[in-house]
Amino acid sequence: MPLGVVKHVCMLLSSKVCCTSISTLLPYCSPCCHGLQGLPYSWSAALPAVLISMSLGLQAHGVINVFSSWAGGQLGALALPWPASFAALHLLFFSAHYLFASQTAHVGALYAAFCSLMMSAGVPPQLAALSLAYNVNLFGSLTHYASGQAAVYLGAGFLKTEDVFLQGAACSVAALLLWSSVGMAWWKILGWY
Repeated sequence: MPLGVVKHVCMLLSSKVCCTSISTLLPYCSPCCHGLQGLPYSWSAALPAVLISMSLGLQAHGVINVFSSWAGGQLGALALPWPASFAALHLLFFSAHYLFASQTAHVGALYAAFCSLMMSAGVPPQLAALSLAYNVNLFGSLTHYASGQAAVYLGAGFLKTEDVFLQGAACSVAALLLWSSVGMAWWKILGWY
């Protein structure tokens, strides 16, 4: 990954705006964005709002555009056929959700970038746009911070964090296998590719 991306991310994460917004929502957070451990689970419901703002900040600082340009260059250098690019980009889009606190933040930051990467790789536009939209629905149970309701279930004590990650991984593999086989066959019937 280019050094410019790392520089922009570090600048964003260390910025006063980031720490001020976290400190406003989470009064127990230290000014340098540390100290989230030990907070009651009820605070985890407020944290996604801050992280959505941070993902929008990544976009505003140009980090997403730099990433898209870099990824597009790497993808172009591989000269993969569109089905391989389609699969690789979906796996990357899905896996990137570990870095986001909500589906809204993920879609806001990466959907357009990944859709344009897919279309530049030769994926039919309708297939690229709709399959990414379906992909968003698959990672809602991936982690305890993957979506708004996941934090509530964890905070209520219904699940342990380890169980969420294990069950999320198992469901993810099953869902991705199902969508990549039956889903692709159905999309072919619909004439999307």
